[in-house]
Amino acid sequence: MPSQPLFAGLVLDELGNPVETGFIGAEPCYVVNDAGFRHHIPAGQVDRAVLAQIADVMKGSEDFISEQTAKMLGQNDPFSKAMIEQQLKNIDKQFESLMKTGFPEEMRAYLGMMGFKVIVNYHGEVIRVEQPGSAGGGDEGE
Repeated sequence: MPSQPLFAGLVLDELGNPVETGFIGAEPCYVVNDAGFRHHIPAGQVDRAVLAQIADVMKGSEDFISEQTAKMLGQNDPFSKAMIEQQLKNIDKQFESLMKTGFPEEMRAYLGMMGFKVIVNYHGEVIRVEQPGSAGGGDEGE
């Protein structure tokens, strides 16, 4: 389990206010301020919902994504592309590993600069994930 929520600094409440992070014991949480009442939402609940939405956006585009990724890495050969595509098809396993290790701070900063945002309500439900440049346009809800 990461030492902090996976999307720390990228989560907002429904009013657009940044959501704080905190802990209940050793469990990382997102803390939504609801008119002074601080709702502690287990980070795993929100993080898994966001990763599931990201995986849904990627489904069916593994071939295109692997091709573009291989080009970006300068390894545009059939073997590299096939390896990347296989990793994308097993994205759930990749996400489990990510849940354990977390994102580097630089990655969260980059996502924030690119406009990536997660909107949650005080129940901890993911209302929307904004992913600029995604196939879905980034503004759709669940």
